[in-house]
Amino acid sequence: MIRFLAAVALVLGANAAQAETLKLAVTTSFAASGLSDVLLPALQEDTGIDVQVLVGDTANALALGETGQVDAILIHSRRDEEAFIAEGFGTHCRKIMYDDFVLVGPVDDYAGIAQSVSVTEALQRIAKSERHFVSLGTDGLVYQKEQALWADAGLMPQQFPNWYVTADAGIEASLSAAVEAEGYILTDRTSWLTFEGKNGLAVLFSGDPVLFSQYNFVPVDPERHPHVSFDTARRVEAWLTGPRAADLIDSYEIAGETPFTFNAE
Repeated sequence: MIRFLAAVALVLGANAAQAETLKLAVTTSFAASGLSDVLLPALQEDTGIDVQVLVGDTANALALGETGQVDAILIHSRRDEEAFIAEGFGTHCRKIMYDDFVLVGPVDDYAGIAQSVSVTEALQRIAKSERHFVSLGTDGLVYQKEQALWADAGLMPQQFPNWYVTADAGIEASLSAAVEAEGYILTDRTSWLTFEGKNGLAVLFSGDPVLFSQYNFVPVDPERHPHVSFDTARRVEAWLTGPRAADLIDSYEIAGETPFTFNAE
């Protein structure tokens, strides 16, 4: 019996030693969505790979990859991903899924943005109405997107402090400020769905392709950091772009809505 238990212990120890681990940097919005709680257990069940998630904003995720503290990153900022690869930190960029940005505002929709045919028209309507618009005012992905959209609309809202309000806060605090001001705000759909204080606000405009936000998987380049688990990263990539991940992503719901769409190629 003692010999049997010892043999079992040796087998278990060998299996533990063989277990693969992948360190993956992700954005706060992805972590807050809860999708990783569905994807990662299924991935481990199918592949035996234990994915350890490190959460931060886009800049933090990129920094973890640049310093070789993770094996791969999963973010949704194409410009930053391309620079990451061009500078020799990542090997390639693989599509996984997308979500989108939405314009939220008072249910009465004083500016009439729900009737817009494009996000450019929606922003122009807000500017014309001079209803409050709340900006995050922090250098994160949502703020960068908002500023690019205003520029595309030919507007510089900072010149109109009577209706353009800078929160200088994170997305949840900014959404709360929009509720208080009965104003408009740009947010990612996942943050909106997980926000609990929606009083009087609703999604009024969405669906313009320019609002889509692509999530990509980028392995860290082993030539830059030889210690990274590149082969494991490729196995995780293969699973994330496969049929089981597709089913889990497309069926995942928050508050009865499906925020993500699988589009791996």
